[in-house]
Amino acid sequence: MSQVRDGWAATGSGGADQGTVRRANLSLLLRSLREDGPRSRARLASDLGLNKATVSSLVGELLERGLVREGSAERGAVGRPGTIVEIDGAGAYGLGAEINVHHVSTRAVDLAGVVVSERRTSIDTRGLEPAAVIDRLVELVEGTLADLAAFGATPVSAVVGVAGLVDHARGTVSVAANLGWQDVSLAAMLRSRLADPAYLLDVDNEANLAAVAEATPGDPERRDILVLHGEVGIGGGIVADGRPFPGRRGYAGEFGHMVVDRDGSRCGCGRTGCWETVIGLSRLIELAAASEDDLLRSPVLDLEGKVEEIARRAAAGDEPTLVALREIGRWVGVGAAILTNVLNPGMIVLSGYLGEIGEWIHDEVEAELAAGVLAPDAGGTRIGLSTLGFSAAVHGAATVAIDHVYDDPTLVPRADHALEVLS
Repeated sequence: MSQVRDGWAATGSGGADQGTVRRANLSLLLRSLREDGPRSRARLASDLGLNKATVSSLVGELLERGLVREGSAERGAVGRPGTIVEIDGAGAYGLGAEINVHHVSTRAVDLAGVVVSERRTSIDTRGLEPAAVIDRLVELVEGTLADLAAFGATPVSAVVGVAGLVDHARGTVSVAANLGWQDVSLAAMLRSRLADPAYLLDVDNEANLAAVAEATPGDPERRDILVLHGEVGIGGGIVADGRPFPGRRGYAGEFGHMVVDRDGSRCGCGRTGCWETVIGLSRLIELAAASEDDLLRSPVLDLEGKVEEIARRAAAGDEPTLVALREIGRWVGVGAAILTNVLNPGMIVLSGYLGEIGEWIHDEVEAELAAGVLAPDAGGTRIGLSTLGFSAAVHGAATVAIDHVYDDPTLVPRADHALEVLS
């Protein structure tokens, strides 16, 4: 890992050009303000190991790009108090979107991570051709763009999450078993329908994005985690040392297709006994619904409605529901133990529907984890519950979208350049 100091970067290749170093320092400073809070220029210089002149120059450029603003005088300072520098949320916007089995959704956030627009449509994506689903998503994206236009803004980037294997280089959904998709050129289709937008547009796996949403910047408890994201299917995401780990080609995290029961049910991927066949929401409904006319099997209830009904029954002490939940929890723990033996994360976060039912399956998961992990005390791995519900993936998509600015603040033009473009 290179260290950036006073305009120079030490790298294995013998240095970097000035522009690259400048962008790295701008990123370093902007991320520091997000993770450690507003500070004076002097404090920033001390904390980052940069000299005061360099920090003043960097802050000046970030001010010109509208990414930071000056606040009140620093309290408790010795001598002449410095002016606080803080993130300016209105400096940039990111757009996240998601395609899942039962819905499409969008979310836009500002540079400070504040949500400025949210849209969602329930839709049975399995009953439609990919083009029809993409058209529905584009309707939401266009509505979100209109919301941003009300601020006089456009997104710096857009990130779309989808429940399937994604080829990042091509922007293609290679396989999405629960959607019935194969080799769908999602990025190209979106760009075409959005009239080839100027902003960046990326495609990623929804569970990877859910993992990003759980990896809170600056929180040491969330630096090494696995996220198990459950809806109709089961996906996963890996965060290592605070950063997403996509794998060699971006396919890491397909936890739901670990084979855990070779004598079990056939999975949507065509194989038998995948983990998602024993912990997916459809399996819980199968176990908990007393009869074919049970409300849980009714199309009247959407995905969230069914989970709310299960939670209501569990809270009321309904024994068939509690038995079904214990069975799901047992299988979640079996798979969690396998993952812990291989990866030893600090925490496994149950997300999506699994997070919503977490209080009723937690004990079974912990018991199986303790029994199945070779290391003492389950290797230090703990089970955590997401508080983001079914919005985890789109939340993560928006986070990744705005993170492009933190990676490279020069994506946002200086004020004088913006005025030249407008004129």
